Amino acid sequence: MASRTAGTRAIPERRILVGAEWLETGDWIEVRSPYSDRLIARVAAGGAEEARQAIEAASEAMEDPLPAYERAAILDRAAAALRERHEEAALLISDEAGKPIKAARVEAARAASTYELSAAEARKLAGSVIPMSGSQSGHGKLGFTVRRPVGVVGAITPFNFPLNLVAHKIAPALAAGCAVVLKPASSTPLSALLLAGLEQDAGLPPGWLNVVIGESSAIGDALISDPRVAAISFTGSSAVGWGLKQRAPRKRVALELGNATPVIVEADADLGLAATKIAQNAFSYAGQSCISIQRVYVARDVYDRFLEELLPRVESLKVGDPAAEDTDVGPVINIQARDRIIDWIEEARAAGAEVVAGGTAEAGIIRPTVIARASATVRVSCEEVFGPVCTVVPYESLADAFALANGTRYGLQAGIFTRNLENAFRAIEELDFGGVVINEAPTFRADQVPYGGVKDSGNTKEGPAYVVEELTEERLVVIQL
Repeated sequence: MASRTAGTRAIPERRILVGAEWLETGDWIEVRSPYSDRLIARVAAGGAEEARQAIEAASEAMEDPLPAYERAAILDRAAAALRERHEEAALLISDEAGKPIKAARVEAARAASTYELSAAEARKLAGSVIPMSGSQSGHGKLGFTVRRPVGVVGAITPFNFPLNLVAHKIAPALAAGCAVVLKPASSTPLSALLLAGLEQDAGLPPGWLNVVIGESSAIGDALISDPRVAAISFTGSSAVGWGLKQRAPRKRVALELGNATPVIVEADADLGLAATKIAQNAFSYAGQSCISIQRVYVARDVYDRFLEELLPRVESLKVGDPAAEDTDVGPVINIQARDRIIDWIEEARAAGAEVVAGGTAEAGIIRPTVIARASATVRVSCEEVFGPVCTVVPYESLADAFALANGTRYGLQAGIFTRNLENAFRAIEELDFGGVVINEAPTFRADQVPYGGVKDSGNTKEGPAYVVEELTEERLVVIQL
């Protein structure tokens, strides 16, 4: 690791990983704090050529397959190292992403868990026995399947979970026996480079993990156009994700995209519980999560009472420096995002909605914003805000609530608060989302669950077991007895 001096402070310089080499390209990307704009590090900038070299290294690595037990052991050792360096990883997340340190610690712990879960999947990876005697033609034969890795995986990750979303790309792919070329977000690449170093230290041979940071279009084009890349795993915006899918019809393209997450609060719900969960999960990490609560629909009979429960909880959230132990809400990723979100809030206000909390930026941070009675056509209602904003709208009947919640092009996760079991099961049947959460914030995610959406929210399920299945092919074996 090299460094340069800014004033009296040394600025770390990080290189990209291609095969066995940490490369310095001569071009640099500056990684800055979203909170203070402080220069945190410089990272070598790669492009199409480095991406092609990484694909070559990954392809060559797969010519000498790693046994499942060895892949599992490497993943377990990386998980143990990540737990040992938990605080270092959390501080890095907080620095580069502006994530409050207490949330960053949760992410670091989850990333280690993702590696452990993936190691378990490597150890139990197997096919199935076919009941050959179930047909006349199969009598006297033994049939079974084995699972084989699809090939090199191109992984593209966003800024908002720079450690755990990277772990969800790398660890299951390695568990499946696939080498990876990773393109992390240029604004938050340091956590990915930390993971790559831990993988090396854990004994991962050269070429199995390559990390190229730079212009998305150049690196993405290389991954799409190269026939040696069998699968692309993308987390990010719907427009970019579906564009990748269109351009790579013969590859496996797994998309985990956005949402405008709804939650329904029925009249019989525990309003205190609902208000607490919504205040926490609409504004944690400044709303920069695909499943951050954005749209809240409340039965009209309890609408005013619910606001009385919600607003004090929102106002009590601590806004400020993400490094402070008590901070709940820090900055959004950059000035452009901040200005866009403020514009969307003002659009809703101009259309007749009432901003009942927040709505302003102080010291560069948007205060947690609650918008009452926003129409369904303003952008804070129908597009993904990806900021600390939620709308609260009354409804007349549960059927109306389902229609409002479903009235979006997205379909990742949704939730309902109710004490009525029948209404809970109606929600399971009628909400058109990849996940439905009952009496918990729909921001909930455990790393082993099948996480993914429908409609514009994607076409896959994440979670190590589901990714391993997606990144392996079933090969039929028939033996004449």
